[in-house]
Amino acid sequence: MIRTLALLCLLLSGIFSPLAATLPAAISQLLIKDRIDPSRVSIYITPTKSSSILVAHRIDAQRKPASVIKLATTYSALLEFGPGWRWPTRFFYTGTFRDGTITGDLVVKAYGDPTLSCKDLPKIVERLRRIGVRKIEGDLIIDRSFFAVDDRISSGFDNHPYSEYNAMPEALMFDDHLCRIIVDPTHGTVEKKIPDPGFQVIDRLQYNDKACRGRYSWPRVHISREGELSTVTLEGTLSRRCRPRTVKAVLSHPYQSFTAAFLQELKAGGITLEGRMRLAKLPAGARELMTHYAAPLQKILAKTNKHSNNLYARHIFLLLGAKRLGAPATVAKGRKAVREILGARGILGEETILDNGCGLSRRTRTTARALHRLLEDAYRRYAWTWMGTLAIAGMDGTVKRRFRNSPVRRRAWVKTGTLKDAKNIAGYVKGRSGKLYTVVILYNGPERWKGALLENQILEWIVKNK
Repeated sequence: MIRTLALLCLLLSGIFSPLAATLPAAISQLLIKDRIDPSRVSIYITPTKSSSILVAHRIDAQRKPASVIKLATTYSALLEFGPGWRWPTRFFYTGTFRDGTITGDLVVKAYGDPTLSCKDLPKIVERLRRIGVRKIEGDLIIDRSFFAVDDRISSGFDNHPYSEYNAMPEALMFDDHLCRIIVDPTHGTVEKKIPDPGFQVIDRLQYNDKACRGRYSWPRVHISREGELSTVTLEGTLSRRCRPRTVKAVLSHPYQSFTAAFLQELKAGGITLEGRMRLAKLPAGARELMTHYAAPLQKILAKTNKHSNNLYARHIFLLLGAKRLGAPATVAKGRKAVREILGARGILGEETILDNGCGLSRRTRTTARALHRLLEDAYRRYAWTWMGTLAIAGMDGTVKRRFRNSPVRRRAWVKTGTLKDAKNIAGYVKGRSGKLYTVVILYNGPERWKGALLENQILEWIVKNK
């Protein structure tokens, strides 16, 4: 009772603030009911493309946006490149190319395409075959100099360094920076999907015929790294009734995985490479063979925002820096580029600290007002082209399950952001009246589940609001 009264006093203490008048009683009651300190929350809600305000509470307080800051990175890319731009990876050769034989090297010039994967290799090799390549007498040279970034494989942000979200950017990205180990309990086999030399596997698994559930359904995985070699140890007992399991982790440099997979595909396509792989810059005088292009940028932005892909956001951030300030791409150039692009539109100012552009950061800060300006500008400029990059409530991305049984389902297009002490959401919500609202809710504090609960309740309130 005392705590509830204290929270009520905190709410009432801001009654003479110009923002307090725009905090509806329904939301004030939610803050009291959920025992949330109002000073930890920023809320900005308006009808989209309207100057009227539905809710404006502490909209100029600096908060940790977590992954919501990806909106700044992805919208900058949309403005700078357009939705149809395609990320290139270029292939060159040195020496001569005659009668199917390259007497020099095959060179891969990488520009940071984060989507390059095993699925692309058959198409790349087939194009090389159509060009007439059958034999390469020299080496496979990989030029990864377009990004000037830390050579670590993991950001080491938390105690899960080998998890997908901790992967560091790399000009020659491959398979989302993930190595895959296939465990087949039926046959008792463990093997690398790609023969990547950057990691080794120690198999200590045992098998039984019990039901595939509980401790018999998944291997225990221990990972260590010494120098440039990661070691994955698989332990425990699996049921032979289990389907194959895939263990995924950040274990090696992507160029190592790419090389192993590419050499396999070249061999399968009847192309011989006599040399070895080496890292070097594109040699002077090299001639271009072909360029592989990724899917249109809009699709990459959608995967970045919907699934809150840190790696993709980092790559986009670096690309923007190189586009504006020249190669090699650096994080500092990325910050400057995003500030230039969004600053020119009056969106970002000194209130925003971008850091690495993906939100996996304890330094990044912004305000509800700045994010609201971004969302309003993006909708006016691109409408559904932009909204289509956001997660649809109850349908996909980070909110596929969150709003599955909620009135908000199919009525919100949002970007979420989560850290240990932050739970945020920003985007657009359509009320049952058909009116669209621009919404930013930032909760920074302990017990982040309270932030999620508050956001869910406010979005439902918007949907039902008449």
